[in-house]
Amino acid sequence: MSEILVLVEHVDGEVKKVTLELLTLARSLGTPAAVWAGPGITGDAKARLAEYGAEKIYVAGSEEIVGYVVAPKAELLAQLVAAKSPAAVLVAATAEGKEIAGRLAVKTDSGVITDAVGLGEGFVADQSIFGGGVNVQSKVRKGTPIVAVRPNSTAPEAAAGAGAEEEVSVSLSDGAKAAKIVERVKQEKGARPELTEAAIVVSGGRGVGSAENFSVIEGLADSLGAAVGASRAATDAGWYPHQFQVGQTGKTVSPQLYIAAGISGAIQHRAGMQTAKTIVAINKDPEAPIFELADYGVVGDLHQVVPQLTEEVDKRK
Repeated sequence: MSEILVLVEHVDGEVKKVTLELLTLARSLGTPAAVWAGPGITGDAKARLAEYGAEKIYVAGSEEIVGYVVAPKAELLAQLVAAKSPAAVLVAATAEGKEIAGRLAVKTDSGVITDAVGLGEGFVADQSIFGGGVNVQSKVRKGTPIVAVRPNSTAPEAAAGAGAEEEVSVSLSDGAKAAKIVERVKQEKGARPELTEAAIVVSGGRGVGSAENFSVIEGLADSLGAAVGASRAATDAGWYPHQFQVGQTGKTVSPQLYIAAGISGAIQHRAGMQTAKTIVAINKDPEAPIFELADYGVVGDLHQVVPQLTEEVDKRK
């Protein structure tokens, strides 16, 4: 089967969950080959990649690759595309991943698809477009298909691969070195999972009422081991930090379970969460647009419903 390159997302030598999802997806369409960009690969990381199907692991361990903004990774992938002629290249549909995909498409004269939520035979991608108003199937018509896939679109499944390591070198152009990273500030990681990678997300909206009341949303999230999200109305009001905003102008999530509490369901918010596998809406307005999208709906005051739900979840632990 043809080789499919998967760009590894990693932090401090740890492989992120979205990479395991991409390897699982690649395995259904060809032979997965992981691409590790930058130094710091560990034996545990190699074992993890092999566990989820990586037949090869291309390691470009130069510090230069992570010393500049985005462009070196695109050049690394472009050189691998030229040398290995893969059937496709898969990256995570993060802000950085989508920029890498776009740059790679230009360098390889190929088509690119972003925000895919599924990928089938012939590399036909499922997408949600126009602010979530239309679902389409897309296919690259030129060059090597480059596809940025949303986190949580595929359930990761282990299936051992050979994990054969191959060191690769990359020759960076002057253009790739135009923007240098001069400082990194590490954000303290909380106990909750990262929003875009979480399997469960509990979000609060205008109906929460205040910043103090978001403790109700956080309580349910902590009981479920979930991430906390917020609507634009809630973040604009200063009730919750903007980095947790879910929506067209915030973050796009695709969890297994999305609970929307006190969120009306405006199109801007729906664009960021409607590809969730199961959606539960809690709203006291029975005509709220969110119910059109929800798999399950509860008409009621979230301040009564959510604490009861949290209590029931805690009982079953």
